[in-house]
Amino acid sequence: EGLYHALLRRSADRAQGRPEYEPEPMTFPGLEGEVAYDPRPISKAGSERLIRMGFEVAETRNGAPLDGVRRVSCIDKSNVTRGCQLFRKTFQDIASDYSGTEADYGYIDAFMQWMTRSPEHYDVVVTSNMFGDISTDLGAVLQGGMGMAASGNVGDDHAFFEPVHGSSPKHAGLNKVNPIASINSIQMMMDYLGRKNGDEDLIAIGRLIDESVAEHLKDGRSLTYDIGGTATCSDVGIGIATRLGDKLKER
Repeated sequence: EGLYHALLRRSADRAQGRPEYEPEPMTFPGLEGEVAYDPRPISKAGSERLIRMGFEVAETRNGAPLDGVRRVSCIDKSNVTRGCQLFRKTFQDIASDYSGTEADYGYIDAFMQWMTRSPEHYDVVVTSNMFGDISTDLGAVLQGGMGMAASGNVGDDHAFFEPVHGSSPKHAGLNKVNPIASINSIQMMMDYLGRKNGDEDLIAIGRLIDESVAEHLKDGRSLTYDIGGTATCSDVGIGIATRLGDKLKER
């Protein structure tokens, strides 16, 4: 859904040898010359899946860093676009099922300012594809850069987890990049698998990975160049793995 709907449709058509999808021609009164546009569909069913997952994730967390309040923020542009109006209405309907979690609202432009000024206010944020694609890069910078940012792509039956940053050919073989994004992605995977399968051991391991990373960063003696240190990728990885190993022995 969202911004990438047409792109994914065209990719699927090419892969299966079908004529590529193109949206129906439209006219835009007042615009002259060549005009291009992309459809940005938002469905109620897709919004429900995302928003309900957001509230369920919030129930597993300790609330926003600022005040400890369990909070889910709906970020949209419902003052302009009809797709976002549907998204917000769906959010409001679902929020009523989670009385123990605060429902929060914001427009995407104002949200970018608020997240820069007061990121501690936010706990879980739900938004549409395009707005999420943009705002998560800012979120990565606020937590220390792309080397810190993990991600998960979660469906109804399957999921995969990866660092936000993708590949970095210019750093290949230099042993200098920050491994924490990869480690945090594993932490998210453990937590997801544990909750999906009712496996408390996996949930506990995910929590211990999170604690190990936090303690390593708080110690501050072994950090990669992107967050102000001189340590190698291996130094950081071994340091966190050692902390995790000690914690696992204590269980």
